[in-house]
Amino acid sequence: MLRRNFIKAIAYTTAAWPYIAMGQQSVNKTWRVAYLYPGSLADPADHAVFDVFRAEMKALGYIEGKNLVIDDRSADGRLERLPVFLTELIALHPDVIVAITTPAIAAAQRATSTIPIIMAPATDPVGSGFVKSYSRPGGNITGMANMMGDAVGKGVELLHTIVPSAKRIAVLTSNNPTQQYELAEAAAKSLGLVAIRVSAPTPTDLEPAFERMKQENCEALFVLGDVTRPTIPVLASKAGLPAVYQSGPFVPLGALASYHPKIEAIFIKVAQYVDRVFKGANPAEYPVEQPVVFELTVNLKTAAALGVTIPDSVLARADRVIE
Repeated sequence: MLRRNFIKAIAYTTAAWPYIAMGQQSVNKTWRVAYLYPGSLADPADHAVFDVFRAEMKALGYIEGKNLVIDDRSADGRLERLPVFLTELIALHPDVIVAITTPAIAAAQRATSTIPIIMAPATDPVGSGFVKSYSRPGGNITGMANMMGDAVGKGVELLHTIVPSAKRIAVLTSNNPTQQYELAEAAAKSLGLVAIRVSAPTPTDLEPAFERMKQENCEALFVLGDVTRPTIPVLASKAGLPAVYQSGPFVPLGALASYHPKIEAIFIKVAQYVDRVFKGANPAEYPVEQPVVFELTVNLKTAAALGVTIPDSVLARADRVIE
């Protein structure tokens, strides 16, 4: 047994030599990260996620202005801007591209087949054609998946638990091609609810979308995972619609509740992917990871404003309660 462990240790050490050597060779190198987000980094909640990434990069030994440069671009929900931003970013010769959500990953994939791309995260990496498999991505893309599909049913169930009287629920979609409305519809049907698909491809479509919810007599709202659009909680409050979201940054903006993979943990992992690529890891062989921590958040201020009583069973399960 000791001999076997010794052999394993030698093998591991040998495998680690390229990364050690790479680290020694790059002491004086300034690394460059292109950070592309389809939403807006002007939104404090989204900028806080960006800061989680930056803090983990610092913890890994990368100091902005010394041995690290991060060039960021955000499209404010206008996906047609992504190719232009990628042209700008690639002209700066980044060592890696961090692409936030499926639209940015898809745009980055079209823009380059050589620069490593870190998914941050993707809903369906294989189905979207980003990687060949989770264990062996096979190209220049690797990173995080988000398991949003697995969380859709639980999110709809959470909405039903909070507002059991609501029988017609709006399901808000955008121009994100991987939003999984069909899963939300199936979950609603299993609970005896009617799901109404309401599309708002761009931020300017949100007000008409809420008008349609009113016309359809929707009594609650489920917001599929997407970039943060800060006006959604405002419009939901104005319409008197209790809403559950698949994205955490909405809660500080006044969302009633959210259930989702813990975004901070994902972006810590994303920074670790960047670090490994800097040290020589090959994206083609670096497995895609999935989140292991999910978070339920409830906003009691919003509940009180809507006249909604959060059940004790939900409060007992909540990871965060905003009072």
